[in-house]
Amino acid sequence: MGVDWGEIVDREIGRYHDGEARLPAEADPRQRQLTRMGNAAYGAGLALLMQRRSDEAAKWLAHAADRWRESFADAPPGSWGRPIGAIKARLFAGDRAGAEDAARWALDADAAGSDSPIGRYAAVLAYLVLGEDEQARPLASSLRERDDFPHDVADALGMLAAEDRPGYILAVESVLESFETRDEHLEGVPVADTVLVLQALAERRALKADLGSPLLPT
Repeated sequence: MGVDWGEIVDREIGRYHDGEARLPAEADPRQRQLTRMGNAAYGAGLALLMQRRSDEAAKWLAHAADRWRESFADAPPGSWGRPIGAIKARLFAGDRAGAEDAARWALDADAAGSDSPIGRYAAVLAYLVLGEDEQARPLASSLRERDDFPHDVADALGMLAAEDRPGYILAVESVLESFETRDEHLEGVPVADTVLVLQALAERRALKADLGSPLLPT
């Protein structure tokens, strides 16, 4: 059965506006609601990308990045998913300057010094966005040694930092397969967003793989 992308767009935009209308003033409930709004805007942006509605997608992806960043000051320590999401959203929106700004935000928050694999992932993405591949390499290697982080994602990041195209292609194909074989996706939006961010970083390095999937924009 095909995916009704228009229905997903309407659902996620509705969720965003519902959250906007009920935004609390208190710090903790507010950061939670802002995060939910960011998630909804991201879902709408991904669904719009799948419909090749690039300008509309960029608008909602920007909303996602803005809401996640707005929520971060009052978020619990280690909320690295928010800068990761912002980096992805800015890249998917074609906003290179915004992606670089989000990358510097992640590094200024000491993602590189985090013991968390998600924090280190944020730092690797940030360094790759900024073209600082030498700084990305040891962090990517540290992720490849962990059992609490997807090995194929870590491999893909390491191959990007090393500019190893054959190795990158094998790794990103494995990441895509993991998306294609899972039953659940973020926000119920069946898009392989990790593959999208890897491919965006690969394209800058002339390493991009030739991939096709119902989970990727055509």
